[in-house]
Amino acid sequence: MTIEPVREIVVGKLRLQVYSSREAAGAAAARDAAAAMRQHAAVRDRIGVIFATGASQMATLDALTAISGLPWEKVLGFHMDEYIGISPDHPASFRRYLRERLTSRVPICQFLGVNGNNDPTEECRAYSEALRQADPQLCLLGIGENGHLAFNDPGEADFQDPADMKVVSLDDACRAQQAAEGWFPSLNDVPGKALTLTIPALLRAPKLIVSVPGPRKAAIVRRTIEEPISTACPATILRTHPDATVYLDLESAAELP
Repeated sequence: MTIEPVREIVVGKLRLQVYSSREAAGAAAARDAAAAMRQHAAVRDRIGVIFATGASQMATLDALTAISGLPWEKVLGFHMDEYIGISPDHPASFRRYLRERLTSRVPICQFLGVNGNNDPTEECRAYSEALRQADPQLCLLGIGENGHLAFNDPGEADFQDPADMKVVSLDDACRAQQAAEGWFPSLNDVPGKALTLTIPALLRAPKLIVSVPGPRKAAIVRRTIEEPISTACPATILRTHPDATVYLDLESAAELP
């Protein structure tokens, strides 16, 4: 099946592709991620890949894990963030999410989860070191309703951050999104602190696959392309990356000019 966008937009260096449905956008993102994995597998013994979580990634991961013949045996997987103090079996744990939606489905060589139960300072140090050694070539990510990338909310984002991972406080908009998507029973149940890869760590990956479906993302997609590049909307920094593509459905593209 050929999957083609119904519309394409370029803003700065950022490409946005609009597809007819969430599933089509996810399939297109997965197709392009798979092509990148195959390209790197031809010349590398290990391929570092950073994976995102959340509702925005479901269609992409479903499609990616269904593609046969991918070089998963060469993939060293990372993810972006985790709540501090949360059990790895909690329904909202990102380790659990990726275990259910990725590592239980494919024969990945190794996956390094962010441990929110370790000492935060030591976890940041160890995870940053592993990330640097792996030199990820591909990053699958989303955009939060407040414009965050990973858990770099507007009040925490730093485009020149010297760290690769840090402890952050989650703002009310971020925590409200987690509750609204059903990961927690209420806003009060959402943890206030998390570990996250920083924006420079994410943008070091040469290729970014950005899946942003659904009506709740329409406003932030418009802000991402219209606002000045600043930490007031961290996702605006995507316009400076040399190879970043945003995969939208008709709902998330509804406010585009």
